[in-house]
Amino acid sequence: MKMLLHSVAIAAALALAAPAQADKGGMRYSIAVAKFENRSSFPEGQFALAQTFSAVLTDSLQQTGRFIVLGEKDMRIEAIGEQDFAASGRVVAGGKKTPETGQMTPAQLLVKGEITHFQQSTGGGKSGITFKGITLGTESDTAEINAVIYVVDSTTRQVVSSKKVKGEASRMGMQVGISQLRNMTADLGAFKQTNVGTAVEKAIDQAVGFIVQQLEKIPWEGSVILVAKDGKVYINRGSREGVTRGQTFTVGTAERLRDPNSGEVLDVTMEKVGTIVVEQVRDKISIGKATEGAGNIQKGMSVLLPADS
Repeated sequence: MKMLLHSVAIAAALALAAPAQADKGGMRYSIAVAKFENRSSFPEGQFALAQTFSAVLTDSLQQTGRFIVLGEKDMRIEAIGEQDFAASGRVVAGGKKTPETGQMTPAQLLVKGEITHFQQSTGGGKSGITFKGITLGTESDTAEINAVIYVVDSTTRQVVSSKKVKGEASRMGMQVGISQLRNMTADLGAFKQTNVGTAVEKAIDQAVGFIVQQLEKIPWEGSVILVAKDGKVYINRGSREGVTRGQTFTVGTAERLRDPNSGEVLDVTMEKVGTIVVEQVRDKISIGKATEGAGNIQKGMSVLLPADS
């Protein structure tokens, strides 16, 4: 029942941000969650608070269907290590089991944050009756967590936006203490049954809804990877990113205006050269034909959603 309520809460949060994305065909962005920092007074040694928060957030983002969720930094480092090992000459050459280099998906968005306050129990008490030295009754408890979420554009490394989120949960009955669960990330299901887990999920519901809303501020962009002799245009975005057959894209040359002193991106302009309509969609690429500017579209040009999409 609790998991159902959690799913409903996420759905309600997404519904507030859904209209703009629905008009854009439900385009998906690649995203990675960095390990959160524990800035609260709660000792990290009791259980991995920051790591657990990151893991639950990653899981919730994956469940929305709005993102291509990438592994956390430690997973990517391990993947790079496997690729380097495969290229070292110490393994069997070739074969489908050999990981290839240059195939990792980059993150368009990064999510990072800090846990500013955490309290396993803000109060509570016991009630019941005692019979022959045995007390039968209930126990109430309240857990609370506060965090700050930052959404970062990986291209510019600029913080797109930030938000404070808070989760609080009260429960009466038999409690499962977090001290009984040492490895939270290995057993998220058990963690979510705790009072603390419920509080964390409530904070993350707020965070996920907020992150989805920020997509309106970030241009969805792809690139032309091939212009074939028959005039077909191949772009590096496919069904994985939400591209659909019949969709129209603007093609042009994008230019980022940077501050000469700081290198900060001040604005992004685009000179339109044509448009394409998608005819075929595969997992990671799409193939279309030019409806405008057929002779001007070239490899390396940017592909954007039209402004009125």
